[in-house]
Amino acid sequence: MRRRSGNPGSVFPGIALVGGLLAAPLFLPLYHVNLLTEVIVFALYAVSYNLLLGYAGLLSFGHAMFFGTGAYVTAVALAHLPGLSVGSAILLSVAAATLAGVVTGALLLRHKGSYFALLTLAFNALFYAVATKWHSVTGGDDGLSVNRPNLDFLGVHLDLSDITTFYYFALITVGALIGYCWHFTHTAMGRTVLLVRENEERMKFLGYDTNISRLLLFTFTGALAGCAGSYYALFFEFTSISAISIEMTTTVLLMTFIGGTGSFLGPVLGALVYTLLHDKLSDITDRWPLIMGLIFIVMVLYVPGGLSGLIVSIRERLAGTAGKNAAQPLEGRKP
Repeated sequence: MRRRSGNPGSVFPGIALVGGLLAAPLFLPLYHVNLLTEVIVFALYAVSYNLLLGYAGLLSFGHAMFFGTGAYVTAVALAHLPGLSVGSAILLSVAAATLAGVVTGALLLRHKGSYFALLTLAFNALFYAVATKWHSVTGGDDGLSVNRPNLDFLGVHLDLSDITTFYYFALITVGALIGYCWHFTHTAMGRTVLLVRENEERMKFLGYDTNISRLLLFTFTGALAGCAGSYYALFFEFTSISAISIEMTTTVLLMTFIGGTGSFLGPVLGALVYTLLHDKLSDITDRWPLIMGLIFIVMVLYVPGGLSGLIVSIRERLAGTAGKNAAQPLEGRKP
């Protein structure tokens, strides 16, 4: 019996997207390549947040503490460890964010709902205070400059100070990480977290330790956010307290809700839309946060599923209309 091949219509859009991203620097001006690189960095950050909110149902107001930890560890490591490679700096930031995730998760995950959300906000404020007051290490309000080192890979010397080269570096590595996150949602651990969100009591009855499952996911998302923070520091070649502020958590929250928490790629779409809107609105007015806030309110009230949910709804309606038209008998047709 011959196995059916997959639906080409579901494969071609993905191939076209990857091809378009790979070819983008060939036909886009340098400014737009720079903007796309920013989208890639924030896409990883938004995907990490969606794993926590969309899959585990844990609303966090402190995700920026991991993002900022990754950014600061990268900046400090590159400044005080001469000759450190890009890969080592990123791994150090991921290790620091992972450690922060284990420690804070062990304390925070004892609580649920609004208590958990408010405690994450408090811990984010604590991390922010450390970044502000520890001036000798973090630079305080002045921030830290980051010298983006070059990369030697398989005998090939890559100049990461060139934005096009850094774009391809970010696209390949971050794309691989997002692909792994998608794979994670289809593993037994990913399914367990989803089932814990749906019915925790039944999962406990089946013998699962739900606290361990949540802690593992919380730590994993913290590590991903720290990795995104490391790319953020390398991309902007600067780290300041804005990377660990409450506004950075608000940013990822907006990205995730605009894109939609019901879809894995929804936050990626949200990161793209948010970054483009921020770029255009900030050129028009200094009060762009007010406009973004109004857009967020409209999305919550009228499009609760986000843009990805809206796209799915439109496709289902179009498919339903097409199916009804196909099933409807032809009446009054003249020979």
